[in-house]
Amino acid sequence: VLLMIYNLPPWLSMKRKYMLLSMMIAGPKQPGNDIDVYLAPLIEDLTKLWVDGVEVYDANAKQSFNLRAMLFCTINDFPAYGNLSGYSVKGHHACPICEKNTCYIQLTHGKKTVYTRHRRFLSRNHPYRRLKKAFNGDNEVEIAPEPLSGHDVYQRVRDIETTFGKTQKKDMSAKNIWKKRSIFFDLPYWCNLDVRHCLDVMHVEKNVCDSLIGTLLNIKGKTKDGVKSRQDLVELGIREQLHPVLRGA
Repeated sequence: VLLMIYNLPPWLSMKRKYMLLSMMIAGPKQPGNDIDVYLAPLIEDLTKLWVDGVEVYDANAKQSFNLRAMLFCTINDFPAYGNLSGYSVKGHHACPICEKNTCYIQLTHGKKTVYTRHRRFLSRNHPYRRLKKAFNGDNEVEIAPEPLSGHDVYQRVRDIETTFGKTQKKDMSAKNIWKKRSIFFDLPYWCNLDVRHCLDVMHVEKNVCDSLIGTLLNIKGKTKDGVKSRQDLVELGIREQLHPVLRGA
C-alpha cells in the first residue's frame, strides 16, 4: 500500500522519493475483503492526521506548524475496488455506479455476462446514441444513473455485520451486493467525498489492449472471436455479416 503526496506538482508527486510505502501484506494469497484488518493501523494514523494533526518543522520558513492531511482517494484495479469499497464487483450488478440499474446480457452460448448500454453515459445529443448497426440495433435514449454519494453508500452498509477471516463461516442467506462496511468510513470525511475509489488507468489499458490485439491478430487463447461468439450474435440478432455459415461436408 503506497501513499502519494498529491498536493505536490504533478512532476514531483510521482517521483519515488515522494512515495510512502505504508504497508506490505505478506503472501502468498491476497487478503481479499479481509484487507480492512491490515488497513486498520493506517486508518488510525490518517484519522489522527485529519483530526489532531502533527507538529512539523518547515525548513524554508524555519518554524513549526501543525500539519493536517486527508486521504484523497484510492487508486486500484477493479477487483481491488470491490475489496476496498465493499461492493460486489462480480455478477449481474457489477457496476458500482449503476448498482441495481446495471444493464447486462447473459450470453447463451458463451456463458458470459456482458455489460451493455454504455452509451447512456454520453451527452444527450451525442451522435453515437443514434447509431444502431454499430451497437445493439437500437437508439439509446436513456440517461446515465446518478452515482451514489458517500452518504448513500454509508446508509447501505452501516448495518452490515462483517466477519473477517478465511476460515470463518459467512452468512450466504442474504444476497446483498454490498458485502461489508468499508473501514474507510471510519475516516470523518469519507462520506463527503464525491470520488472515493479510482480505477488505475494502467490496468484498464492493458486489459483492453490485450483483448483488441488478441482478437485482431487471432492469437490462440487471447482472441475474443470464436464460434460461440458468432452464435451469440445470431441470438442477439445483430452484425449479420459476422454470423456463422453452415457448410456441407
